[in-house]
Amino acid sequence: MKPDQTERMKTVTKEIVTAIKQTADIFQTTVDAITKTLGTTIKDTRKVGTSVSDAIANVASDAILAAVQGGADRLRHAAKGIMIGVLRVSKTAGAEVMETVRHTAQATIQGAAVFGSELAAVATGLVEGAIAGAKEAGVSIEDAASAAADGAVKGAGKISTTAAETVHNAVIQTAQRAKVVLKQPKATKSKRK
Repeated sequence: MKPDQTERMKTVTKEIVTAIKQTADIFQTTVDAITKTLGTTIKDTRKVGTSVSDAIANVASDAILAAVQGGADRLRHAAKGIMIGVLRVSKTAGAEVMETVRHTAQATIQGAAVFGSELAAVATGLVEGAIAGAKEAGVSIEDAASAAADGAVKGAGKISTTAAETVHNAVIQTAQRAKVVLKQPKATKSKRK
């Protein structure tokens, strides 16, 4: 990452952390912060050559970091807000929505693991966000939920078998509660335990 990008990401992190800590409505605050920050960041990535995927991963990690201290419920709401914010921005940026959903889920789960977060809560929020934001993004609920579930399980699979199983179970339960049929939520096996 270039020095000006590092400074920009520090500013982004500070803005997200401040916004989330100053409100009880973690969901809406996260949606707003992600939409604003990621929209600006994506415009900047085109100027400096950073990938949109890297920008999503950084901003998602910042939002999870800000929510970590609040426990599982805050994490679930933050993850849901991350996904809806990313869906809004990806639609306006002309990004491939399903791949963006998968990548966001994978990066968010991996970022959450770094902070010792409750992965089941994060995975639940990601799938809930995909379901809630699908129509606005112009994609089917099933496709969005499946992409979020697949990305979350893939991200968890890179952490450990236990993490993959935990996330797999969480996304299946979330889809069942929402009466959504996931297309292929398979637990990915990792070599780590």
